[in-house]
Amino acid sequence: MKKIILYILFIIILIFSMPIIFTNPFNNIEETSSKKVEQIYEKADYGDFNIIRLLHTNSGEIENIEMDTYLYGVVSAEMPANYNIEALKAQAIVARTYTIYKLLNGSKHENANICDSSLCCQAWISKDNRFARWDENLRNEYWNKIVTAVDSTSGKYIVYNGEPINAFFHSNSGGLTELPSNVWGGSYPYLQVVATSGEEEYNGYASEVEFSKDELIQKMLEKYSNFQINFDEVNCIQILDLTEGWRVKTMKIGNVCLSGVDVRKIFGLKSARFDFEIIGDNIKFKVIGYGHGVGLSQNGADALAKSGMNYEEIIKYYYKDVEIKS
Repeated sequence: MKKIILYILFIIILIFSMPIIFTNPFNNIEETSSKKVEQIYEKADYGDFNIIRLLHTNSGEIENIEMDTYLYGVVSAEMPANYNIEALKAQAIVARTYTIYKLLNGSKHENANICDSSLCCQAWISKDNRFARWDENLRNEYWNKIVTAVDSTSGKYIVYNGEPINAFFHSNSGGLTELPSNVWGGSYPYLQVVATSGEEEYNGYASEVEFSKDELIQKMLEKYSNFQINFDEVNCIQILDLTEGWRVKTMKIGNVCLSGVDVRKIFGLKSARFDFEIIGDNIKFKVIGYGHGVGLSQNGADALAKSGMNYEEIIKYYYKDVEIKS
């Protein structure tokens, strides 16, 4: 009799358990997860700026491209994909801000908002060309990381007193960023000299360039037709003054005084923060940093991210008294 009762109880429990057995217990989790992803990566509406007119400098063609899609190409061209995700997010917001600033303040290019050259605007590369330069085994991982950095910050840009900033950035500050007044003239209250540790671990931190005395003379004559120098004089080449960011402000070479920025251009130096020495018939420039030094340092951003800073902290470290607006 007990066996019959137990059997009946088993049948009843089994009947009531059927809906549970045949219902996927993970459906709700998957639905919740999907909704969460949609919320994180919801694309912003940029209004009049939804479409960017991008000038391809090599071909002269102008491409209409959606803002965040354009930024995939900028971030993947401007910052290595193996950098910390918080550094990539900071780069995405800085690049978006730089673009918005350009859109609001006019373009140098006829019929285009911005170009794909870092020498003029900011670098950009197509997905196909980017994939061709990445290791085949890392392409998808790297691209997904770039897309995440852009999409997870969609619509975010940097403002000072409610207005988009001129978000300058560069590769490696050499430990100290620079005031824009020492590079192009003019000033912005949010762009100050900032110290960053950890940049010495990156390839762009230190470099050397060496020229013969004849090569130096030739390069100077190309710029200054009246140039003369007597290498027998003790101070035939000397640094006269440094900037707040420890870069060369003014320098005398022979009979010509010029800025550190001009010296950098003439001799193809990576930075205006340099020293020199005359060794026999050669002049060696020892350079610290890579780029103009104004605004966010990309190597510095990665170093700060590795130390535990998030993208907002990194941005506010390099741009003073700013806010990130959505």
